[in-house]
Amino acid sequence: MIRAIIIDDIPEARTVLKSDLENYCVNIEVIGEAEGVVSGAKLINETNPDLVFLDIQMNDGTGFDLLEILPNKNFKLIFTTASDEYAVKAFKFSAVDYLLKPIDPDELMGAVSKVEQQDQTTDRIGLLKENFNQPKRLALNTLDKIHIVEVAEILRCESHINYTMFYFLDGTKLLVTKTLKEFDKLLTDHHFIRVHQSHLINTRFIKEFTKSDGYIFMKDGTKVPVSTRKKQVLMEMIQNF
Repeated sequence: MIRAIIIDDIPEARTVLKSDLENYCVNIEVIGEAEGVVSGAKLINETNPDLVFLDIQMNDGTGFDLLEILPNKNFKLIFTTASDEYAVKAFKFSAVDYLLKPIDPDELMGAVSKVEQQDQTTDRIGLLKENFNQPKRLALNTLDKIHIVEVAEILRCESHINYTMFYFLDGTKLLVTKTLKEFDKLLTDHHFIRVHQSHLINTRFIKEFTKSDGYIFMKDGTKVPVSTRKKQVLMEMIQNF
């Protein structure tokens, strides 16, 4: 049995989550609840839980504030947050588990199952806090590791069926266990454009674009095809550099 606590400043949210855990996650025992940073930290120290459901924004601070005042973090985390585009992007950049309120039971079961199987590192929690301001680094899952990389050092991405190959300025590359479509959505606000079904590029590193045959040459010499429907969009973007 996994001993869990819920930290959220909204009583109704705690009640609903506790009920959903009782109904859908029978291996979870809720041993306590708290309404904020101070009470939450006290409850963690008193109960030593296996799992903490932690709200991001609370009346007396944030979930990050709570984590900073704890000397030991011998528990796993699932963050909960209201539906917020920037918050969701921060979680995705950092590869940290989260649940959107109102919490869907299927997503709750999935998050609990996933967190049981994964190790959580303080590096990723620190990265999440950083990315709540302006995402600059990205957590990338490969088959055997999680790599934290600088977004500004990504040259381009190429689809490999259900995987994505990342190419970096220093010549290194990583095969990541997510599709190109997911990174297209994530990186669109960081000077990236999907110029082809199989190619996502960092426009900062375009060397030249040959309009006649529809190819981009990147600064590392790579030749990337541009689809017909993306040519005009790319030309407008380049002219606005």
